[in-house]
Amino acid sequence: MSTSATAGRRSVLGSKDRVKTAVAAALGTSVENYDFIAYGTASALYFGAVFFPESDRFVGTLLSFATLAVGFVMRPLGGAVGGYFADKFGRKPVLVTAMIVMGTATFLIGLLPTFEQVGVLAPVLLVIIRMVQGLAFGAEWGGAITMAYEHAPWHRRGMFAAIPQSGNPLGIALASGVFAFSDTLEGSWQWRTPFLLSAVLVVVALIVRSRLSESPEFQEAQATGKTEKNPLLATLTGDWRGILRVIALRVVESFAYYSTATYLLNYITDRHPELRPVALGAITGASILAIAVTFLAGALTDRIGRRPIYIAACTMAILFAFPMYLLTNSARPALVVTVFIIGIGLIHASLTGTQGALLTEQFRTATRTSGASLGYQIAAAIGGFAPLLAAALVGAFGWPGAALLYLGAALIGLTGILLTRETWGRSERERVSRLVAEETAGRATSSTAASPPASLESR
Repeated sequence: MSTSATAGRRSVLGSKDRVKTAVAAALGTSVENYDFIAYGTASALYFGAVFFPESDRFVGTLLSFATLAVGFVMRPLGGAVGGYFADKFGRKPVLVTAMIVMGTATFLIGLLPTFEQVGVLAPVLLVIIRMVQGLAFGAEWGGAITMAYEHAPWHRRGMFAAIPQSGNPLGIALASGVFAFSDTLEGSWQWRTPFLLSAVLVVVALIVRSRLSESPEFQEAQATGKTEKNPLLATLTGDWRGILRVIALRVVESFAYYSTATYLLNYITDRHPELRPVALGAITGASILAIAVTFLAGALTDRIGRRPIYIAACTMAILFAFPMYLLTNSARPALVVTVFIIGIGLIHASLTGTQGALLTEQFRTATRTSGASLGYQIAAAIGGFAPLLAAALVGAFGWPGAALLYLGAALIGLTGILLTRETWGRSERERVSRLVAEETAGRATSSTAASPPASLESR
C-alpha cells in the first residue's frame, strides 16, 4: 500500500504483514539477545581467568562483570541514536543496521587474543567491542517492538508486541544451550565457539528483516506531516514523564534477569563447581518455558489490561528475593533448577511479555521509538550493574546483600506500575472491539478506523 493510501485509512485489523513482521522482529531480537547474553554467560564462567588472570579470583570476577556493565552503559546512547533515526526516517533501516553491527561485534569477540597472548591489549579490545555491542543492542529493541506493535491488530497489540519479546528468552535459551555444549570442548573453544556460531544466526535474521515492509503508522505520520523534526529533543522536552515511567518499570525486569541468569550462575558455580552443568541446563530449560510465558502474558494483557499482569509479576519478585538464595544455598540440583524456573521462566517472562505494549503505549507515534528506547535502555544500563553490585554486596554482607538488591529493584518496579495509568482499560477495549466488529462485518469507514483511542496515541 502506498504512503498516501495508508494515511487516514489504517485497518484496525492491522497490516497484511502483521504476522511476518512480528516473527521477523522476534527472530532478530533472539539473535541480539543471544549475542548479548553470550557475553554475560562468558563473563560469569570464563572471562575473569581469560582476560584478567593476574587478579585473584574475586577481583577477576569483579573486573569481568565490570566489562559486562560497560555494554549496558552504552545502551542508552544506542537507544537515543536508534530511536531518533527510527522516528525520523523509519523503523526498518534501524533494525537492519543494528543487526549488522551487533553480529560483527559478537563474532569478533570469538577471535580475540587472550591476556596470555597479548597482555593488557586483550581486555582493552574486549571493552571496545563490548561498547559497540551496547550501542547496537540499545538501537535494536525499540525498533523491533515498535514495528510489531504498529503492524498489529489494535485489539491484539499486547500479544503481537510480546512476540518479539519472546525472542529474548529464545536467544537466552540458544546461548545457554550452546554454552552447555561448548563446556564439553577443550581449551579456549569453550568460550570462543558460542561467539563464532552467532554469525549463522545473524545471516538468517538479516535475510528475514530485509524483506519487511515499513510501519504503516510511521508511514501515516510521515504522510500527514506528524513526524518530529528532532524526535529525541521532542521526547526529552515533552515526554520526559513517560521516560521516567519506563525506567521504573524496566529496572525490575533488568535486575530480575541479570541477578539470576548472570550473577546467580556465578554464585552457584563458584561455590559448587559440580553444579555448573545443572545451572546451565536449568537456565536453558527456564528460557524455553519463558518463550511460552512471555507470549501468554502479552496475550492476557489484551483481555484484562497491562497493569494487573505487571503488578502480579513485581509482587512475585518481592516474595522471591530471599527464597531464591535460601534454595540455592542447599546445593540440591532440583532446588537449583526450581530457582531458575521461577526467576526466569515465570517472573522475568511475565514482565517482558507485558512490557512490549505497556512501554510502547507511554508515547505517541512521532516519539514512540525514541521515548521507549531511551527509557528502556537507561534502565538496562542500571540493571547491567546488577551482577557487579551483587558480587560486591555478597563480598561485604554475604548472600543477603544480593537478595536485598533484588528486593529493592522489585519494589521500584511495583511502585512504578502502581503510579502508571492503565493504557488498555475497559473503555479502550470496548471501543476497539466495536471498531473490529464493524470492520470485520465490512462496515468500516475511514472515520471509524482513522485513529486508535487517544489513550494509546499520546500520554
